[in-house]
Amino acid sequence: MNLFNKLPGFRTTPPGNERRVLRLLPRVLVIGSLLLALPSLAVRLLVPGLPGVDSGTLAMTVDIYAIGLLILHWTVVFTVAIAAFIVMVMKGPAYVADPYPLIDFDPPDAPRPGQRR
Repeated sequence: MNLFNKLPGFRTTPPGNERRVLRLLPRVLVIGSLLLALPSLAVRLLVPGLPGVDSGTLAMTVDIYAIGLLILHWTVVFTVAIAAFIVMVMKGPAYVADPYPLIDFDPPDAPRPGQRR
């Protein structure tokens, strides 16, 4: 028994930008995550030497914003990856479903109840 019956005569669509997007996403994830962590690191290195600045509160505030943006970045990258994967799958070969015999099937030319010919 063949699990996947390909639709005869169907030509697959050539790959497009979705493959390129999928190849770029790991790099975008890593570089974007590092860039979003830089402000937190900069506050920890530069602020303790400034007079009149509460470094603990500032560092905590920057950390909260950085973590929020980091989670948003990961979510966007994951969503784009799902979309590109769906496009890639939809461009693949078409398959035919197994036939399902209908029990109460009326032929198209048979009159319906209450219908005149």
